[in-house]
Order: sequence, then structure tokens, then C-alpha cells
Amino acid sequence: MNILIMGGPGAGKGTMSAKIVEKFNVNHISTGDIFRSEISNGTKLGLEAKSYIDQGKLVPDEVTNPMVKHYLEGLSDKKSGFLLDGYPRTLDQAKAFDALSAGTDLEISAVIALQIPFEVLAQRVTGRRLCKECGSIYHIESNPSKQEGICDKCGASLYQRKDDTIESLQIRLQEYQNQTQPVLKFYEEKGLVQTINANQPIEKVWADVEKALSL
Repeated sequence: MNILIMGGPGAGKGTMSAKIVEKFNVNHISTGDIFRSEISNGTKLGLEAKSYIDQGKLVPDEVTNPMVKHYLEGLSDKKSGFLLDGYPRTLDQAKAFDALSAGTDLEISAVIALQIPFEVLAQRVTGRRLCKECGSIYHIESNPSKQEGICDKCGASLYQRKDDTIESLQIRLQEYQNQTQPVLKFYEEKGLVQTINANQPIEKVWADVEKALSL
């Protein structure tokens, strides 16, 4: 099973991704993971991507798309598939990856789209806190750490991302919607999108996601 998970900032992708990985035994892969791996391994595509990054430029799709494919093909443990987070971000990327993966075991089989009202996102994002060491995610109201400012798991300090503000959220959400609506439409036309109401308790959201992926 190869899954895409999509949702605006604060929609709960991290939480749902962790549950999907555990339940369905898939590799959780972000574009950041791919870039770091390909660059550190000195692959041709990785070095090409690094040349753009070093110049402060965005890595073009003609480098990113085959790099994603190369990374997925080279996984030592393919498990039961993968969960892609953060890719494809644009319609061009979706079309390119669809063409690159057609007829292979990399074809996308399901797209989970987490939907939530802006007002709820705003509350979630501004209250979010992250661990500097292990990356655990907390919320000052719905999921606070036992000791304020300290991670329950590793004892490191928690911090608030600089872009976890209302103003930044509005910009990020608009950008997300502009980029991803065409992507969602592309996959909807293929009958792959499962829309999930993310404005529910975590247990209910997970129940809906699990059901959607078990169809």
C-alpha cells in the first residue's frame, strides 16, 4: 500500500502518519528524508539537488521527481509500502510521479486528505510545542507535557516554531490551498482520495483514517 497524506499546517498529519506507519507497516518518508539521504550518499541526483540548495534556489521538479523515485526504489526494507508526506506538492509533481511510477510497485494506492476549519487550525498551531531533540509534538491545551517546557520522552526543552503564528498560518494555508487543490483534484479523478474530518478527537480521526485505508 502506497499512501499520500495531505492536510494544511496543524491538521494532524504527524499524528496520523505515526499511527498509519504502526498499523499498516509502511515506510514514513518525507521529502526532507529523501533530500538528506540522496545528498549524504552522494548520488548524481543528490549532488545536483545540492548545487541548487547551495545557491539558495528551489530544486526543480526535473531533479526532485526522479530523486523521489530513486530513493523509493532503493529502500532496503520496502515493508508493505510507503507513506509520502510533503510530496507531491504541486500538480506538475503529481503528474510526473504518476508517469514515473505507472506500472510499478510505486504507484499510489490511496490519498488521505485531512480537512479542518481555519479557526481550529489557528488554535492548534499557536499552541503547538515541539521537542528540540526527539521531535515529539505537544499542545499546551490538548496534549501538554507533564512538566511545562520539558519533553516527557527525553527530557529535552520544548520550543515553539517561529512560523506558528496566526499571520504565518494564513500565508502557509493560502499557499497550501493554491498548490494542493489541483493535486487533490488530480487524485480525485483517479478515485484515490479519502477525505477525513480532522476536526474530531484524535481517536475518531484515526478510526476514520483506518477505515478509509482498509477499504
